[in-house]
Amino acid sequence: MPEYNYGGQAVIEGVMMRGGKNMAIAVRRTPDEIVLETDIINSVTDRFPFLKWPLIRGTVAMIESMVVGVKCLTYSANQVVEGEGQGETISPLEMAVSVVIALVMGIGLFFLLPVGLAHLLKRFVNDPIWQNLIEGLFRIGIFLAYIWIISMLKDIQRVFQYHGAEHKVIHTYEAGEELLVENARKYSTLHPRCGTSFLLFVMVVSILVFSLLGEQTLGIRLASRIVLLPVVAGISYELLKMAGKNIKNPAIRILSAPGLMLQKLTTREPDDSQLEVAISALQGVLTAENPAAGMSNNTGEYTDV
Repeated sequence: MPEYNYGGQAVIEGVMMRGGKNMAIAVRRTPDEIVLETDIINSVTDRFPFLKWPLIRGTVAMIESMVVGVKCLTYSANQVVEGEGQGETISPLEMAVSVVIALVMGIGLFFLLPVGLAHLLKRFVNDPIWQNLIEGLFRIGIFLAYIWIISMLKDIQRVFQYHGAEHKVIHTYEAGEELLVENARKYSTLHPRCGTSFLLFVMVVSILVFSLLGEQTLGIRLASRIVLLPVVAGISYELLKMAGKNIKNPAIRILSAPGLMLQKLTTREPDDSQLEVAISALQGVLTAENPAAGMSNNTGEYTDV
């Protein structure tokens, strides 16, 4: 029996699920219509196997997830617009530019701004270790505040409901149950291999990695936060995979607890119509991965990073 590596992403009025070689995106185009699109995943790791090595694969996965995410967001947004019969569709270029701008702003907000804030306190706390700790606390605080603020927005709450639907359906699949709404309802919206947990790992790991750099000028501190981001992402990814494979271990449960708590902000309880969409997406990728057994309940490994 093959091992599937399923991942997912909530999009606008829909869910994307991906396997080892294929992906499927389901979108509720109208209240009575779900559209399903499947596609082949062409990963750069197939051409360059060394990119699958530990500590490297995390950065590759993050970049490829962003590329796939842009494609899926564009598709879902256009399906909703067309379903409503109003407005102009969004081109892939327009969505890509928006994501790049958001990425640059994210790096500035979560990595460069904390450096500047910590630097302002240097006259009071000059020790590099304490400077790095203060910077890390600022980073985590800004991140949590950002998540809390956007979770108050109505449109984002809809996306978070689909995020919760994605997790519930994955739980159903991993439990070996038939992919039905009534089976998915009872499961948690929280999942140990969620991308939200990955982001929190990034915040914590960055404190440990940056603390090894010692005394630095402000300019070097700012540059190092960008240059070492792939290192931080790589370590965080390995921690996430370890947590997902050993979730019954008491130590791993403690390590995973903060990420699960944070998911209470990034997921919402979905309704049945949203569960139907998530089920359609997972069934779509199952069928694409193995047409002869696409609707079976093979247990696989899941991460939405």
